[in-house]
Amino acid sequence: MKFVINKSDFLKPLARVQGIVEKRTTMPILSNLLMNVKDGKVEISATDLEVSIKDVTATESISEEGSVTINARKLYEIIKAFTDDTIKISSNKDSKVTIKGGKSNFNVMGLPEKDFPVFPDMEGSTLHKVRVDTLKEMIDRTAFAISTDETRYNINGFLLEKNGNKIKLVATDGHRLAVIEKEDDLGLGDSARALLPRKGLMEIRKLLDEDGGTEFSLGITDKNLMVSTPHTTMIVRLLDGEFPDYKRVIPEGNDKMAGADKEDLLLSLRRVSILSENRIKGVKFKFSDSKLVLSASSQEIGDATVEMEVNYTENNNENLEIAFNAIYVIDLLDSMKEERVTIALKDNLSPCIMRPEGSLDYTYVIMPMRL
Repeated sequence: MKFVINKSDFLKPLARVQGIVEKRTTMPILSNLLMNVKDGKVEISATDLEVSIKDVTATESISEEGSVTINARKLYEIIKAFTDDTIKISSNKDSKVTIKGGKSNFNVMGLPEKDFPVFPDMEGSTLHKVRVDTLKEMIDRTAFAISTDETRYNINGFLLEKNGNKIKLVATDGHRLAVIEKEDDLGLGDSARALLPRKGLMEIRKLLDEDGGTEFSLGITDKNLMVSTPHTTMIVRLLDGEFPDYKRVIPEGNDKMAGADKEDLLLSLRRVSILSENRIKGVKFKFSDSKLVLSASSQEIGDATVEMEVNYTENNNENLEIAFNAIYVIDLLDSMKEERVTIALKDNLSPCIMRPEGSLDYTYVIMPMRL
């Protein structure tokens, strides 16, 4: 294998695969990427067996076609360190890769192509065009609610659900739930249900940002989900297991409504949570006529209160006091582009629903705390 490539053209796909390759693994080949040089192009592939990516980049010239695997991180660091725009790369039969740029020369031992995992097959899937901004918004509105508990693998990702012409993306960690619904036909049939790993969908989110296009192609089978842009294909292996029945978690009868300015609530929560217990970040919300008082305390440090205006009307002089993990509310407010948030409550022991004001396609449920 022997070819010449422009540094900036080569860096883009090398940077893209860094989040996918395994940095600490019992399989050294998973720390490598596969370079396949043919037909005037270099094809770069990487995988962690859950997420696989293939990127095609034009070369300046090819003297000898061929394939080799090389440590993805080291190759990226070497190419990034060059000051010359023209990079010359070659490999021999022993999988030794030589990289030249200007007066610099690197020799890096690779591994044979035969040891690299086969790129997943998407036979039987049909690709459909999807708007980039639709999927990006759905991911951004739900990703923060995913569980990080590795023992609960069935909620370590997103639930993608389709009914008719509506698609839903759902995430939960057992203490909160985020659901967003959009009208956008993904071509998945009248109904579909798939569990998507967090890492895979977040890598797709990064790809769509970097690509800069307005549309991408999407396909799904029983085992994999694939997205494709003009130069890149990414395939994500679906999770096994049963996602919880999230519809049972969404409360009914939350008839006590409060409306607040998003930025005002966000800043107030950040202030008062400074003196909350570090481990649980509990903050009390006390609603009274047109007023919300936020309070937090720590036995070792002290206490704090912040008062702000809200649209809340007491029923029969009924104040309502409820406590939440401040981080859970802040995560929601940080993800919102809207200026106001609606808070729907029932009592101090029941789950609360929060939504952007005037929006019914997004639901955020938070379980209360006992302080």
